Amino acid sequence: MKLAVLGPGCWGLTIAKLLNDNFEDIVVWGRKQDLTPMLVNEKRVEKPLEIKLDNKVQITSDLKLALDEADIILLVVATSGIRSVVEQIKEIGLKENQILVNLSKGLELPSLKRMSEVVLEVLPDIKFAVLSGPTLAREIIEGHPTLATVASADISVAKRVQELLNVPSKFRLYANSDVIGVELGGSLKNVIAIASGFASSMGLGDNLRGSLLTRGMAEMVRVGVALGAKSQTLYGLSGMGDLIATASSPYSRNYTVGSMLAKGKKIDDILSELGSVAEGVKTSKALCELAYKLGIDVPVSNAIYEAVYTDITPKEILDKLMNRKLKEED
Repeated sequence: MKLAVLGPGCWGLTIAKLLNDNFEDIVVWGRKQDLTPMLVNEKRVEKPLEIKLDNKVQITSDLKLALDEADIILLVVATSGIRSVVEQIKEIGLKENQILVNLSKGLELPSLKRMSEVVLEVLPDIKFAVLSGPTLAREIIEGHPTLATVASADISVAKRVQELLNVPSKFRLYANSDVIGVELGGSLKNVIAIASGFASSMGLGDNLRGSLLTRGMAEMVRVGVALGAKSQTLYGLSGMGDLIATASSPYSRNYTVGSMLAKGKKIDDILSELGSVAEGVKTSKALCELAYKLGIDVPVSNAIYEAVYTDITPKEILDKLMNRKLKEED
């Protein structure tokens, strides 16, 4: 059995290490400019997280080599690069038995499409699934167990991926047919995780942070259900489970973004300091645009959008949220 991991970022290398014993052959693909000599020659990286891969793992910038005879292909690139990579895959072609699994969490801008919509627009006839859940890379590298959900419109595909990627005592997977719910849960929760980091850094207390998470979760469900997701999926591992993890952990990039925004730092400086993608930044824009089109009120998400894209101060954001017109809880 062969596994191809497309994307040599922190999560891509982490999942390659996690699944080491599940596959005889593992190939990690990345663009030439993304492959450091240390990663290629020594199979390891040190920043932002130290990861040492098994010697059997092959690192390459040859996409055809990575795809050739791969049983499972994991798509682990930033959402902004998904379409480009999938178009390259189309040029090479996939075999009928190969399964492509997306692990990236976000929405495409400016189209506002989910990643499955992007992928299947380019490759409409492939076997496809998505994987999402509370998967903080650092905890997995440190050996801590976690759970996640695999979803596909074809439940037999989801179950096949579940069987091949499940790691006993380390990585427990559930199968699901609600692709929309699993994708939106993993994407929208990033925005609310920014809100959590924002509240924590301002020293506003656990009462307010708990309130923001609850109201933010309500926004996720309202938007998700309007777009075709099942509410029980959003309250599952890929929604609430992932939100709980990323909204309270210093290992979460989105939580860290919120914390730094609350200190008055500008988003360009924050992302430069992080040195990695925080999908919640762009997702805040996509979520607010979707909510506007649907006519759905998302005040917590709007507050994060303003914090990211305008010069509003943290105090002004708090005042706007706390002094909105009174209403019934929904």
